Amino acid sequence: METNGHEHVIEVTDLRRVYGGGFEAVRGISFSVRRGEIFALLGTNGAGKTSTVELLEGLARPAGGRVRVLGHDPYTDRAAVRPRTGVMLQEGGFPSELTVAETARMWAGCVSGARPPAEVLALVGLESKAGTRVKQLSGGQRRRLDLALALLGEPEVLFLDEPSTGLDAEGRRATWELVSALRDRGTTVLLTTHYLEEAEHLADRLAIMHKGRIATTGTPAEVTAEQPSRISFELPDGYFVGDLPPLGELGVTSHESAGRTVRLRTHDLQRTATALLVWAERARVGLNRLDVRSASLEEAFLGIAENVSAERTDGMTTKEYAA
Repeated sequence: METNGHEHVIEVTDLRRVYGGGFEAVRGISFSVRRGEIFALLGTNGAGKTSTVELLEGLARPAGGRVRVLGHDPYTDRAAVRPRTGVMLQEGGFPSELTVAETARMWAGCVSGARPPAEVLALVGLESKAGTRVKQLSGGQRRRLDLALALLGEPEVLFLDEPSTGLDAEGRRATWELVSALRDRGTTVLLTTHYLEEAEHLADRLAIMHKGRIATTGTPAEVTAEQPSRISFELPDGYFVGDLPPLGELGVTSHESAGRTVRLRTHDLQRTATALLVWAERARVGLNRLDVRSASLEEAFLGIAENVSAERTDGMTTKEYAA
């Protein structure tokens, strides 16, 4: 399906955003998102994700480059774009004294062709909270209300900024199922997320930003394939790394050892693992604590953060990182 003759419903070309004082938050990035695709935008602290999404939502004019959503400039053609998009911000800021149902009805009054509020509340599992005041909702319930309001207009393009922040494991899985179902019905979704597992589970394609640029883009499998797989094991007593077959012949790109533990990295996991096990069988030795695993999106993300900005150590965890 095409939109205004375009296969891609989001097109970004050499996009730039500059703040007061000359700080360039977005430094000439390009990417596109197809109809019915979930695209995840990831990045380290200050990478430019939020600055980019705000330009896509039409909240600011780019300093340079071009952005099109549904074939239109979202800033200058806002009236043509806004009714066809839904936006879930990091924090909704709803009136605390209104009930959930009152909030949904109020929001529906601002949306063209809004769905029945009760319908979207049921979609996100808040039908039982319709009479509850917003101030009495938990953080996770407020996030579900944010999502419900973003869906009121049955958007063709849905922007989700940290959609599962504050949700428990059950709520996060339910949100993932809902977002996947929206994609299957043709909705185009662009999301930012703290959770690498979320991006790996949901995204058809993704881009990792760093310091205002896109460091890599592709499917989750393509991005993780850029990183080496890992094999670790304990050497048998009396054996040393030098007793192993030549590591280059095993397809090993790098290795390290600590005591009797050896860690190998390889871009050809099957070849390396097979050769290593054949050697152990012929030598009649066991490889204790053998651990063989492919690269993960987490490792790809951290590899980019470390390789592009080795000087940066801000205490970022591997499971979550600041927006």
